[in-house]
Amino acid sequence: MTSRPRRGGNAPDGTGCAEADAADGDHRPADDSDALDAPVDPDAPAAQRGTEPAEGVRVAPDEPLAVIATGPAGAARRDVLAALLDVPPTTVPMPDDSYLVARYAPETTRVAFVPGYRQPHALAIDVPAAGPAFPRPPRRVELHLPAPLLRHVALVGAPDTDALGIAGSRVLCELAGRGGALLVVISADQVFTAAELDLLGRVARAGLAVFFVVTPGTTGWHGGVAPAATAPVDGTETPGGTPFAGVTPPVDPVGAAVRTQRAALLAVVPELAVAPWFPFRPGGVGALRRALVAWAAGEGPRRLATAPPAGPHRTVPVTPDAHARDWADRLDRQARAHAQRIRQHLAIELAHIHLRAVQEIVFGAGCAGLPRVLDREVHALSQLATVECDRAVDRLVRDTGTLVFGTPPQDTTHRRICAAVRAGLAGSRAVRSLERVLLVTSAGDIADVTGAGALAALDAYPGAPRTAVLPPVAVALAGGCFLHFWGPGSTDPGGARSWLQHVLRELDRELQREVSHRLDAVRRALGAVLAEAVDHGILLA
Repeated sequence: MTSRPRRGGNAPDGTGCAEADAADGDHRPADDSDALDAPVDPDAPAAQRGTEPAEGVRVAPDEPLAVIATGPAGAARRDVLAALLDVPPTTVPMPDDSYLVARYAPETTRVAFVPGYRQPHALAIDVPAAGPAFPRPPRRVELHLPAPLLRHVALVGAPDTDALGIAGSRVLCELAGRGGALLVVISADQVFTAAELDLLGRVARAGLAVFFVVTPGTTGWHGGVAPAATAPVDGTETPGGTPFAGVTPPVDPVGAAVRTQRAALLAVVPELAVAPWFPFRPGGVGALRRALVAWAAGEGPRRLATAPPAGPHRTVPVTPDAHARDWADRLDRQARAHAQRIRQHLAIELAHIHLRAVQEIVFGAGCAGLPRVLDREVHALSQLATVECDRAVDRLVRDTGTLVFGTPPQDTTHRRICAAVRAGLAGSRAVRSLERVLLVTSAGDIADVTGAGALAALDAYPGAPRTAVLPPVAVALAGGCFLHFWGPGSTDPGGARSWLQHVLRELDRELQREVSHRLDAVRRALGAVLAEAVDHGILLA
């Protein structure tokens, strides 16, 4: 893997002019207590204040607020989170390929959620290395602390952006869309890569709140900024060391480093011009903490204001010609059409996953990096399948409800129908087969673990309780896959590619059956609810 380009290392990042302009600009100092830019205005437009969800994400009014902390490796993101929580850095675990979720609790605890297990595993607080040796990285580690900041907002530490890839970026965008804000930590001598700029561009277009923190680089605050000039050009000084008149005033390295990073970013993503920037010094994160609290104080009420009114439980009559509209046959055809469309989308995505995984084997980290890459890919694939199934169910309820009731169902009616369908699924055996996790084994086969606890272990960041009709689609790699490719004798690229092809074929076959089974179960449950309404003339749900 190539090393990350750093500022001042003649890296072709295309931001040289922006850096020069920043270095020659205003040199006002930036102290620990004040940001270089004001926090987001609560009365600003939605594109600036971050009240709209990320692309493809519908944020529930009761979704808890969270700030997703991300950034490149080596930017001291762990130190920033520890300073915000006012704890030692050793208390904040940042395992590779895992998400850290910090929530408020009266007592400090740490638990790890590992795919394939129904119960979380407790981790010791005082000894970072204590606890069970997991066969694979946890999907998330939850840290409960009595930190005052966590009373207002949760903090979520994401993996390094260097290793996210396309799939990891999709997962991160989904989490940021639900949480509402992104905290980007970068050091003074690092530059944003093309993938990071694309990620920030998507976040900016989604209208999320973004906060930037610049940490000292490997060479301190100077990075690509020249040290302060305090002597005349000829090298002579006045007897007291005072520079002659006309000499360039000293350059504040902290403020110059932050302005350099900001100018380089805005040259590519000008939509983030209103995002505040903060320099980081241990013990000096008061301004950043206050900005996060102020954002949460404004975003929380706005989300609650989007909640639909409860309203009275009114009677919903069935259209007089409901029997003649052939709604049951249309529901059956539409359910099969949605299942076919989702299966095609997933098959195309599996082909893309195969291409990216082969590139990782041949040009990336080799066979040892295949489990991590594939686990990120199937995590994003799970989210895609879940969103596709949820949208299909919404279309089925809306279109079939329009045939039965004569007009498109209102929000309250839509929720009543969905609640009745969920109750119908819960009363049948179908729900037991829907709440399961598909695990890829070291042999390339697909095993499953059932139960709500197994599903919860695959959440990178659990938010509000799920109100959709169907449980989420969940796919992950079992620990044996990691042990196999991390062990000796597993460095054959041909064998790794053969194993990968077998796994993707099995996943395609299993997901085809899973999607068909899910939509067929919804079709039967929805058909029973609407048939009861047609028989009685009103919606009984």
